[in-house]
Amino acid sequence: MKAIIIGGGIGGLTAALMLHKRGIEATVFEQASEVREIGVGINTLPHAIAELAELGLLPVLDSVAIRTHELVYMNRFGQTVWREPRGIHAGFKVPQFSIHRGRLQKLLYDAVIQRLGPDAVRTGRRLLGFIEDEGGVTAHFADSRWGEQGESMRGDVLIGADGIHSLVREHFYPDQGPPSWNGIKMWRGAIDWPRFLDGDSMIIAGGMQAKLVLYPIAEGRTANTRLTNWVVNVRIGDPSKPPQRETWSRNGRFEDVLPFARRFSVPGVDVISMIKQTPAFWEYPMCDRDPLPRWTHGRVTLMGDAAHPMYPVGSNGASQAILDARALADALAQAEHPRHGLAVYEADRLPKTAEISTLNRLGGPERVIDAVEALAPNGFDDVERVLSYTRREAIVKSYAGKAGFTQAQVNKR
Repeated sequence: MKAIIIGGGIGGLTAALMLHKRGIEATVFEQASEVREIGVGINTLPHAIAELAELGLLPVLDSVAIRTHELVYMNRFGQTVWREPRGIHAGFKVPQFSIHRGRLQKLLYDAVIQRLGPDAVRTGRRLLGFIEDEGGVTAHFADSRWGEQGESMRGDVLIGADGIHSLVREHFYPDQGPPSWNGIKMWRGAIDWPRFLDGDSMIIAGGMQAKLVLYPIAEGRTANTRLTNWVVNVRIGDPSKPPQRETWSRNGRFEDVLPFARRFSVPGVDVISMIKQTPAFWEYPMCDRDPLPRWTHGRVTLMGDAAHPMYPVGSNGASQAILDARALADALAQAEHPRHGLAVYEADRLPKTAEISTLNRLGGPERVIDAVEALAPNGFDDVERVLSYTRREAIVKSYAGKAGFTQAQVNKR
């Protein structure tokens, strides 16, 4: 069997490694001219790290990422709403990692080249279209650098892993329109900064209208610093007027983000100085798409953000793409026919990711901060008197169970 993968991001590269491990040939086509370490921080949860560990990637992950020790939810005044250990510290067999997205993509890319060969990832290739027949599927590409006809490849299946603006998805859903915007704008950056808490912890602070996210994603230049990722999320727009595509991932401006950042007070962190000293940061709309009725059409399917783009809450977007890759590889390896394998994969993953996307729209586990703020908008003396431990736990743990990363779910593998 031979798979054509459209998109060289985290999902597409992981799928190539998973398929290769099961004896299925895979070639990745990436529109960018090269795979570069761009982006900012992400979290990868234990259920996804368990899959990468089976690929033998745990040592290299440890060399470039931080094992997240603790997650702390705070209100905007810096008062603790909820805190819990994470990864190994919470009893999982594998860690939770906080990592620079570009570094994760690069280590996956390096593994693909090493294991599948130098021609396994074709960069500078923009998908023009594909044609399926009874015997397979043929994809046609242009050279994205020169706009000329590039090459064609024939395979048994085609996997669309080409993100929220997926051309593969658009082929089957030409009238889908732009992504759905919830009115929240995000500013994201990373800077070498003094350690906070124990140096390996993640903080999410704020309330219903704005949140601040802080976590280290790599060792710093000194023993007392970490490369620290920061995010400011603010509801400022009209959800009925989604931003144009050209406004995605543009350079942020201090005059836009600082007025909102001044809302937050986090013990031990000078948030304003951190943002002011960040050399460059970016502005994004928080977008997703409605769940699809189906991903698979004959020999073609979707995965990752092409299949189920979701709001970046709950630290679950990249993790779900990795889980897609494992499920897809297993289904194809065990199937008597490629179409049957893709159908099994969709039946497994589509309902799970649709539920997570819906939960993320409601705020995911971070909804516990909103629940406390709704009852105590000016802070509190004792959070237990605002919202009991049992009710706070129910919000956080319910999401973990439905997203598949409770300790029992991960450790039973």
